[in-house]
Amino acid sequence: MKKFLTLLPFTLLVFSCSEKRRPADQIIVGKIWTANPQQPWAQAMAIQGDTLVAIGNEMEVMKWKGDKTDFTRFDSVELIVPGFIDTHTHFVEAGFTLSSVQLRDAKTKEEFIQRISDFAKTLKPGIWITGGNWDHENWDGELPDRSWIDAVTPNNPVWINRLDGHMSLANSAALKAADITDKVKDIVGGTIVRDKRGRVTGVLKDNAKDLVDKIVPAPSVEAEDQALQAAMNYLAGHGVTSAHSMYGYNSAFERAHETGKMTTRVYAGIPLDQWKELKKKVDAEGRGDNWLKIGCLKAFVDGALGSHTAAFFKPFSDSPNDSGFFITPEDKLYHEIKSADSAGLQLMIHAIGDKAINTLLNIFEKVEKENGPKDRRFRIEHLQHIQPSDIPRLAQLNVIASMQPYHAIDDGRWAEKVIGHERSKTTYAFRSLIDAKVKVVFGSDWPVAPATPLEGIYAAVTRRTLDGKNRNGWFPEQKISVEQALRAYTIDAAYSSFDEKIKGSLEKGKLADFVVLNRNIFAIAPEKIREVSVLTTVVGGKVVFEKK
Repeated sequence: MKKFLTLLPFTLLVFSCSEKRRPADQIIVGKIWTANPQQPWAQAMAIQGDTLVAIGNEMEVMKWKGDKTDFTRFDSVELIVPGFIDTHTHFVEAGFTLSSVQLRDAKTKEEFIQRISDFAKTLKPGIWITGGNWDHENWDGELPDRSWIDAVTPNNPVWINRLDGHMSLANSAALKAADITDKVKDIVGGTIVRDKRGRVTGVLKDNAKDLVDKIVPAPSVEAEDQALQAAMNYLAGHGVTSAHSMYGYNSAFERAHETGKMTTRVYAGIPLDQWKELKKKVDAEGRGDNWLKIGCLKAFVDGALGSHTAAFFKPFSDSPNDSGFFITPEDKLYHEIKSADSAGLQLMIHAIGDKAINTLLNIFEKVEKENGPKDRRFRIEHLQHIQPSDIPRLAQLNVIASMQPYHAIDDGRWAEKVIGHERSKTTYAFRSLIDAKVKVVFGSDWPVAPATPLEGIYAAVTRRTLDGKNRNGWFPEQKISVEQALRAYTIDAAYSSFDEKIKGSLEKGKLADFVVLNRNIFAIAPEKIREVSVLTTVVGGKVVFEKK
């Protein structure tokens, strides 16, 4: 018996070496960061179809080379990483904004008006102007007014949103189309902004936006398909191979999937109050495949900081009679979360202010006790302004922190003016959360912020605000490492959608989704990361973007 055991490994080795295997379709050689803690770095990988069949040192991987194997060697200064996963987008909506008026970087009231005027001149009368993503903090915080733009948009209704998506501006034509007058009643969970005379200014916040949203003409099927394609092209150019679409399941996804036009893998959500419909769809059709997946639900606890609609325990520093509000009543939120969780669906809930986050954690804790233990992976989207005492609770409850690092260097320009220095200490508290063993995953909130993971990594690692201030970082104690930021965009992001076994890291048996960067972000100064560009994006072994 002892002799047999000694010879057995040799016998198996001979069998393994003599076994015939199909050569790889592709072999890639370069400096590879895998996101696999058991093998963080590799020199080469082999691909068959859409799957990695080998990864490791070059000599071993080259054994997979055949006469027809495509071979690519990347330069030693370049870096290959798993495809980026953006855990928070508004996918098709973002595609539409790519062709709409661009207001994000309008620095003055005059520039804001001029851009709208110029864009309106390109449209036929009656066509709605939407999108925009304006930011009134660029011109010292004065909210826009319909009187600013009525004269330059006499023939087109305007309904343009602030970049956070929680308030929008309507011109007089849009208000008239929605039958909104100065006598309109206030809306629970929203705000109709009025001037000192009681006149409606055109700015509507959160639930009040529904008054106009419901009458905006729906886009055509062709326009939706074009927006989806534009969105996928944009994401591919920035190395995003998978995206989670919040509140954004759209039939355009199904059309692209059925015709083989998907180049981005999508996890698509719908509103929480439609959980019964989602449950029926999952039961009838399943949760999808590696390209298009369903099973998640999105809801809002509160609004956003820039709109003063995020819910806090204490008033805003610059508005002592205002502490924000809940968009969804707490009782309704609890009952719908409990029902959806019982149905086996994943919950991904927006909470920004400390009161909203605390309330949502209380609901999650209660639902877990009542529905019993299981692998549910509750997510809090944004988790921007958390109380220090609530940080360890996320780890205890296994709640995922789904965050957007670009917001930190954007909001960091003005957040202390709104909530003060003390509450800002745990704003976008990446380091504190990771140190507490919370699973932190990253996304963009595109089109609220650009879907550019390299800028997100730069933001998380440096925390240098967009105004050029805070050179050492805005609350630098919350900075994290390049590897931690990469994990949040790759393997941990995959975990947040129950996909860690098929993607998020470069390992044998996983999907061949990867990105080639023109520089090694581990080896350069952190402030240089935002200058790095994507050379190639590969999804399922196929190139979907290549820099010219």
